[in-house]
Amino acid sequence: MKPLVSILIPAYNAGQWIAETLRSALAQTWERKEIIVVDDGSTDKTLQTARQFESHTVRVFPQKNQGAAATRNRAYELSEGDYIQWLDADDLLAPDKIERQLAAIRQTDSKRILLSSAWAYFNYRTHRAHFVPTWLWQDLSPVEWLLRKLGKNLHMQTATWLTSRELAEAAGPWDTRLLSDDDGEYFCRVLLASEGTRFVPESKVFYRITQSGRLSHIGASDRKKDAMLIGMKLHVRYLRSLEDSERVRKACLAYLQNWYFNFYPERPDIVAELQSLAAQLQGQLEEPRLSWKYAWMKPVFGWEVAKWAQTVLPQLKTSCIRRCDKAVYRLERGPSGREPAYRSTVSGRRPQDQRGNAL
Repeated sequence: MKPLVSILIPAYNAGQWIAETLRSALAQTWERKEIIVVDDGSTDKTLQTARQFESHTVRVFPQKNQGAAATRNRAYELSEGDYIQWLDADDLLAPDKIERQLAAIRQTDSKRILLSSAWAYFNYRTHRAHFVPTWLWQDLSPVEWLLRKLGKNLHMQTATWLTSRELAEAAGPWDTRLLSDDDGEYFCRVLLASEGTRFVPESKVFYRITQSGRLSHIGASDRKKDAMLIGMKLHVRYLRSLEDSERVRKACLAYLQNWYFNFYPERPDIVAELQSLAAQLQGQLEEPRLSWKYAWMKPVFGWEVAKWAQTVLPQLKTSCIRRCDKAVYRLERGPSGREPAYRSTVSGRRPQDQRGNAL
């Protein structure tokens, strides 16, 4: 019998997206699937919309607000699948995403192989998504994957992974202390329990760009900064548990330096902790550098204003792009109210990091 795949969707105030996300889950060409939605105390129409899809395939469970990690843990507890497909309530899967990944697993393969796929950002129109390869888009051992993630400031989107239940059980539950990058920490543990990744380039995920309230955004929240520090320490510990070498220490230092910007200088306590961790890695963190677009502001207006500009102004630009894309999206859907079939472009550009710098 073909394996059962559990598509697990934690949802919180995703009323404007949840229907499209559920349609992408239902459209999976892999027929043997179950779809579980756990609504984390939404105050909009997320729960009502999700319940319109309830069937023998789709089950919806409400709960009081407990946070993303706890919601994911409950969804997993309710699941029965041989494989786990995580899907955030605003993202989309290409129709053959799961089928292509399972086709890449041969009969003799271990269930300790972690499957990954291509992914791309989009606003409203998936056919405008550009898939830009990174150094993680290939088969890698756990240590090589983590080295590239930390050293080159890369990541894989949550829904790209397809995880066997055996691997999920070995990794353990999601860490409820983490308020940002909880998926990054979780899949580090999945990787540690795995024999490595198998990348399936034809399998695709669409990662929606939303407002800054999404989980990956830290902003000025002290709670998120405290939680981020926990996650960063865990990342470093996980990689060093696999290999403690000069190249590992350099990758860890690069990782700390990249995220240092989020804490400097507003949180001197975290700054001190990160410098202490850097010293253990036989290095030292430098004052974060501002982009050339905003560096001129520092001597005129001070560091805080320059940092604010570098953080906020790109968000305003992104917001304008999203509004334009939304307007065109509505025109393209026309009277049918449905978007054109999934189309995408695989870019031939060089791999990039999360800030768009070519590697």
